Amino acid sequence: MRSARVFFLIITAVLITCIAAGLFLHRLCDTPYGRISPRGALLLEIMELTRFDLFSEGEPLSQSRRKRNASGFLGGCGARLEEVRSLAIPVPAGAIPARLYLPSRDPHLPIVVYFHGGGWFLGNLETHDHICRNIARASGAAVLSPAFRLAPEHPFPAAVEDALAVLAWVHDNAGALGCDARRIAVAGDSSGGNLAAAAALVARDAGGPPIACQALLYPVTDVSRMDTVSYRDFAEGYYLTKRYMEIFRSMYVPDRRLWSDPRVSPLLARSLSGLPPAVMVTAQFDVLRDEGEAYAARLAAAGVPVVHRRFDGTIHGFVGMDRVFPQSREAISMIAGELRRVFSRRGNPGAP
Repeated sequence: MRSARVFFLIITAVLITCIAAGLFLHRLCDTPYGRISPRGALLLEIMELTRFDLFSEGEPLSQSRRKRNASGFLGGCGARLEEVRSLAIPVPAGAIPARLYLPSRDPHLPIVVYFHGGGWFLGNLETHDHICRNIARASGAAVLSPAFRLAPEHPFPAAVEDALAVLAWVHDNAGALGCDARRIAVAGDSSGGNLAAAAALVARDAGGPPIACQALLYPVTDVSRMDTVSYRDFAEGYYLTKRYMEIFRSMYVPDRRLWSDPRVSPLLARSLSGLPPAVMVTAQFDVLRDEGEAYAARLAAAGVPVVHRRFDGTIHGFVGMDRVFPQSREAISMIAGELRRVFSRRGNPGAP
């Protein structure tokens, strides 16, 4: 009898705990702007409790980079590939390291040049290794990730110059890499998406190298103003804050007269016609959401084929947080599918 009473008390305590936890999680998920995913809500709560910072003013740059770059634990293990190769690519300032991801031994693979995010200040080859691996595996394309120069040591236009130099080098050396120079795409997340969009614009105006597709994951497209609805709604408390963006902008483009340069703010380009087809991913709870969607709309209005999806319940950077957001896999699948479709239209010159 006594054991039955103890069992009943234990079950009751467990049920009460579960109900309380459920109510707590439900409260966390509810925001004035819709429901965030349960895992995302818990992540934001943990960040709030631990006072996680993307950047701390007054902190040494090296310490900020080390601390932030170490947060890659949110991303899972990337896919296993046929080969991952380290390279050094010549750029105007010398040479930069890069990593080439090969999903197969096909000697005529399409190739995606992927620029990592991090506010032009953070990020490296390691922080985005799993994203590059997963895109390579899902798309069947090679992926090349360059470690371009970072601000504030190397402000604009250093990163853009590196991006263009890498793009030209890939085009000129595609055969040696086992890739097809006719099937080159650019891609990137956040500030890396900004570099991918800028590279597509400059390549169009310069007459090459030819780009088959641009895959833009919650990109920065306009630093000249930070007053969109998404900037107002998610200014703080949703991982990437307005203040962080202001700091990153000041490091990357300290001369405010350059904020409207299309290589910095692609959304302000006079014309977007003639650009390669685009895949746009945006996150619901992200300060950059509206400018990314405005860029997608302008591309479409200019006659550029665009596939866009806003992933509800997610925050900025969710594609790299696949331990937290299952939507990460959906986004990778969407991007890979569009890349395969575009590349297939261009054909494989080495195919029998």
